[in-house]
Amino acid sequence: MIGRIVWFVSLAGLALLTAGLQLDLLAARAPGLALLLPEPLRNASQTAITSAALAGNDSGRALAEAQRLVQRRPVPARSLVLLTVAQARAGKAEQAAKTIQVAARRGWREPLAQEAMLRLALAAGDKPEAARRYAALFLRTRTPDALLRELGPMVLDGPDKAARDTMVEIVVGGERWHTTFLRRGVRLMPPAAFAAIAEGSIARGVQFDCRVLKISVDSLTGRDDEAAATLRAAGMKRCPKLGG
Repeated sequence: MIGRIVWFVSLAGLALLTAGLQLDLLAARAPGLALLLPEPLRNASQTAITSAALAGNDSGRALAEAQRLVQRRPVPARSLVLLTVAQARAGKAEQAAKTIQVAARRGWREPLAQEAMLRLALAAGDKPEAARRYAALFLRTRTPDALLRELGPMVLDGPDKAARDTMVEIVVGGERWHTTFLRRGVRLMPPAAFAAIAEGSIARGVQFDCRVLKISVDSLTGRDDEAAATLRAAGMKRCPKLGG
């Protein structure tokens, strides 16, 4: 009798463990489910929990979750990249630099790596490198608008023109994305920086589509009249209707 009880209890325990592991795999794609799991069973789902923490404003919690992720899943490069981002956001640039070097030897997902390297470049005062990483994120259509809005002022604002000049170089060399720059940049970049980059690009010979350029000027008008005036004046030689 006791043997049968032990047998059924063992089966029930195994069933619960199996269910927990299946839920862990499912929760890797649905972070909300991960919170239902006991902490010791969070393995694959810890990646989702860490990503959700990084999307929030609590850098301390994000760092703690990223450290927990690496403890549980130390092999995948994604774990290390998430830890790099968390370390950089928490102001631990030296630790982040070491972590990303380890991740680089294993490979990593491009968007997270770009953000991590951007934050490290900012911490090192390397505005041109930060601008190149920002451009890589900007050109990726699935990069969240909120992230680009957050990073834009850090990279492009301020008296140092190096980042804006680097962006001009990128725009000049990327004819295929001129329209993307105008349409997305006017929404997501700091207005004055966007206008300065567009002005510098026009001075370097970039011929933006007049219709799209007018939409950008109109979008800036009322939000930042000085930026709108800068862009209008720069574009009027080729697009005289901008003055109307």
